[in-house]
Formats: sequence, C-alpha cells, structure tokens
Amino acid sequence: MYKELTKFKSTNHFIFTPDDQLENQCNASEGSGVFLVFQVDGDQKQLIMVGSTGTVQNDGTLKSKNGGLYDKIVNGHQFAKTGRKYSWPSQMKLENIEVLEVHWFETFGGKHKVIPTYVEGQILQIHLNEFGCLPKWNIAF
Repeated sequence: MYKELTKFKSTNHFIFTPDDQLENQCNASEGSGVFLVFQVDGDQKQLIMVGSTGTVQNDGTLKSKNGGLYDKIVNGHQFAKTGRKYSWPSQMKLENIEVLEVHWFETFGGKHKVIPTYVEGQILQIHLNEFGCLPKWNIAF
C-alpha cells in the first residue's frame, strides 16, 4: 500500500464482484477520507481509481455529506449520472473485471486532521509519477 496512508488507523477494505450488491459489500464508515479501488486479477492488483469525501472549511472544521465514505462509494456518481452501485457492475462487465478490492481510510477525525482531497492528490501524484497517467477510472483531478 502507500506509506502516506499508514498513519490512518480507521481503515478497512472489502471485495466486490459484478454479482454483488455494493450497498451490502461496502463496510466503509460514515467518516471522511479517501478510498482506493483496485482491479484484482489472480494475485495481481492494479489501482484503477482514487476518490475522497469531506471538505475542510476555512475555520478548520469539516463539512461532510451524510453517509461519508460509505455513501460516496455506494451512491456517488461515476460513468453515468447514477450511483456506483449501478455503474460499477455495468462497467466491470464491459471491461471484463471480475473482482474489485476497495480500501478506505478516514483521514480527518480524531488526532489526524488531513484534508481528504490532499491525500487523494498525493496518491494520484504518485501514480502519475510512476505510470505517466491517472488511474483509468479517474477522468481528471
């Protein structure tokens, strides 16, 4: 994994296939932070997306939508104006992806107050430096 993520203690991951219900598989918290989506093929994993949720206001407080990481992963829009619970299975079938592994990290809360989009940008920058592009499911940053 990425060393930038090792300091965050509220973290977990889950596996998702096109036949699963994302809302049932997702074990993400309602906190704010980042999530990384890996395409799994046997013992090979490829980062295909990085996302985040939560906005820090100028007074240092966090503004987050109800549902936090869980809601962003399950209901956030991607590939269409529809939630990931619908678009991910369709996209996985289009790309012949059998398994996704989703890791999530609360970055803002407790003793850690790291802006979620800052961490997202760090991971995307590492990917860009290493591969010369963003992960294939990240359109822009």
